[in-house]
This record gives sequence, structure tokens and C-alpha cells, in this order.
Amino acid sequence: MSEPTVTVVLIDDDKHIRRFVRLHLEADGMRVFDAPAGAHGLALAATRMPDLVIVDLILPDMDGIDVIRELRSWSAIPVIVLSARSSEGDKVAALDAGADDYLTKPFGLPELTARIRAHLRRQNSSDRVGPPQVHFGLVIVDLGERTVVRDHRVVHLSPIEYRLLSTLVRHPGRVLTHQHLLSEVWGPSQTENHHYLRIYMGHLRHKLERDPAHPEHIITESGVGYRLVGAH
Repeated sequence: MSEPTVTVVLIDDDKHIRRFVRLHLEADGMRVFDAPAGAHGLALAATRMPDLVIVDLILPDMDGIDVIRELRSWSAIPVIVLSARSSEGDKVAALDAGADDYLTKPFGLPELTARIRAHLRRQNSSDRVGPPQVHFGLVIVDLGERTVVRDHRVVHLSPIEYRLLSTLVRHPGRVLTHQHLLSEVWGPSQTENHHYLRIYMGHLRHKLERDPAHPEHIITESGVGYRLVGAH
């Protein structure tokens, strides 16, 4: 049997969930180190050099948000939150602290595994040299040439539409909050103008999606933000 090529650190105070997730990921060929508390999890992340961290927000010694902030102070590896907290405020706080994704308990193991692999693909592709060219559906976005092509035809985007799309493209699979997108595209003073996003996301979907009313790639995360899925 070949050695596992992916290492995951799992931080959760529920021993049953730790065992449940660890056994599933190990059966999928991953190496898993688990911890019941935040400080222990951070120590594992520092010593085991994982490819990805999964963290609960409710921990006995510190808040999961603080674990994410501490991890982000020295590492850019993907972080997936796995938590019973399901409010929009909790999701936004975790994502703004530096988490890449958020799954609410109860959750499906196949979805967790799919999201892990999506974030690992994104992490690997970000290490490549040269201007990235990203594909999703019939669309090709060339960030080096600043061009967008759909079904072999050049798509003309306004400067705001292009900045919005390029922000999504640079973080494929990651949930980007309304505040993050508004700050990146319109500036820090516009982080409460969510209607700007709705309007321009509608423009992008009309120009890039096969069926704008039922988007396959530019996905709304209700009350939180948006995610670009299916990109490679």
C-alpha cells in the first residue's frame, strides 16, 4: 500500500466526530492527526505540516475563530470549519478570520471529502508558475492577458465586472463574503452596499452561465457571499 500523500489536522472536541471523520478520511487515503482542543491542534499544525486543517468553532480552551486567526498568522494552508454554529454571523466571522470554507453539522462525509479535494487542487494550482488560466464550464479566464472567452467567443466585461470575476477566479471553491468582495472591487468604504453585488453578479451570470436563472458556477451562499465552483 502506498503512503498517504495528503495530511489533515482535525480539531474538534467531540471524540465521536473525530473518530468518524478520521476513519473516513483514512479510508480515502489521507493521513489524519486529530486534537480535542485548540492549542493542541495548533501544535499539530505546526509540527505535522498538514495540507489542510479542519476546525470546530466550539472548543474547550479557545474559540475556533482564534484558532483560525493564529493559524493565519503563519500559514496559508486551506482551513475548513466544521461546526454546529449555523448563523450567518458565525459563518461570516469564520470566513473573514481566514477560513476557506464552512460546513454545518450535521454534514455528509462525501461532501466534506469533495471540498477537501477541491481546496487541495486550488492550493496546488496556486503554486504553478506563470499567469493562471482558469476554466469553468465553457468559460476560460486568462488573468495574464485579462481576457474572458466563452464557447470560443470573447466576452466583453466592464471594469467592475472583470474585477469581480477575477476576485472569484483567484479563489476558486472558496466562499467569499459580501464584505470581502465589496472591499476588493469597490473599496473599503462600500462594504455595506450589498445591492451592488446582486446587480453585478446578475450581469456576470447573464454573460457567463448557461442558464443565468439556475447558475452552475457562480453560486450564492445565502446571507454570506458567493463561491465559484467547478473551476480548474
